[in-house]
Amino acid sequence: MERSNGRDAAPASPTALECPACGERFHDRWRCTCGSPLRFADPPVPDGDPPDPTAFDARAGQWAFDAFYPVGDDPDDRVTLGGGTTPLVDADRWDAAFKLEYVFPTGSFKDRGATTTLTRARELGVDRIVEDSSGNAGAAIATYAARAGIDAEVYVPADVKAAKLRAIRRAGATPVRIEGTRADVTDACVAAVTEEVGDDDRGSEANDRGSGADGNDAESGTGSAWYASHAWNPAFLEGAAAFAYEVAYQRDWAAPDAVVTPLGHGTLLLGAYWGFRRLHEAGWVDDLPRLYGAQAAGIAPIVRELHGPEAADPTGAVNEAADGIRIADPVRMDGILTAMADTDGDAVAVTEAAGNRELDRLHAAGFYTEPTCAVAPAALRDLRECGAIDADEDVIVPLTGSGLKN
Repeated sequence: MERSNGRDAAPASPTALECPACGERFHDRWRCTCGSPLRFADPPVPDGDPPDPTAFDARAGQWAFDAFYPVGDDPDDRVTLGGGTTPLVDADRWDAAFKLEYVFPTGSFKDRGATTTLTRARELGVDRIVEDSSGNAGAAIATYAARAGIDAEVYVPADVKAAKLRAIRRAGATPVRIEGTRADVTDACVAAVTEEVGDDDRGSEANDRGSGADGNDAESGTGSAWYASHAWNPAFLEGAAAFAYEVAYQRDWAAPDAVVTPLGHGTLLLGAYWGFRRLHEAGWVDDLPRLYGAQAAGIAPIVRELHGPEAADPTGAVNEAADGIRIADPVRMDGILTAMADTDGDAVAVTEAAGNRELDRLHAAGFYTEPTCAVAPAALRDLRECGAIDADEDVIVPLTGSGLKN
């Protein structure tokens, strides 16, 4: 089978997963027995020169970049609503370009990971998934699960926004509202998965270690529910990497100088890092952009690690408006720090007042986004003021979620 943009295909079975910490390989599992997040073993990198942008067929949306994907070798397995190739538009008031990720079918960039995650689930023959989310990822996973004909249960904070809760329900998924912090939501979801298969959260030695056999424990995909976590599942980040592929394509295969993204669990920033590194490895771009993350003040663990507690919590108040990134303990924190170190990037904590001012500016300029989106252009102002980003540099800022969800 010939892939649409340059890869002959198909392995006989879904791509194995690998632990970057201990080197173990698995047929399928949501985390390693050592506790580390997993990644795909030997993800594909196309050979040869990049396609001519004027002749490149982007009508398949982000699946036009399937030559880079370790999932979806069989087009019949692909779970898609046609999303991708989102607009990249000049934002003169910010001396930047905005990538309008909020025009995806479910209104956020989380569709990027949902299409690849549900494709992975379909490849594995999964018939029921669970996910935990503050809203956007849950709505995306629920929608693509409906598209795939897979049952879904989504654990959400008790105070989740009504529009996001409606989106989950309307897609036919079952929302489970959990009191407490965002971490409490994840804990409840993981507990539900482990209880259903009658095992503890450490997994079992019977789980597959690369032989292709099916494990049947709490952390494999073969119990009664498959954990479709946007934070843990590497298929989600592979979908997020398409952000980088599209930016490079829309810029005639040239990387920008810098990218500034909202930063919670880091799926978009890490996806961008994986994507630009893969493009560089393929020889399709010459340089990696500097990657900057915008965190919610008061819950900014990456800023705290890099610059200390005062920088992470400059006012003593949590940025409650940026609900989509209030993540105190990112699953892939080490990977985020590596991405920043490798690209000479950084992280900035944005206060609620600064985010609200930026949100007003966005709306006044015609960008109708949700509050979490505003932290990235607000961080761009801070980064310019401190000299980290020069006025004449090419900067891309993704606007990640629609204001229609508020």
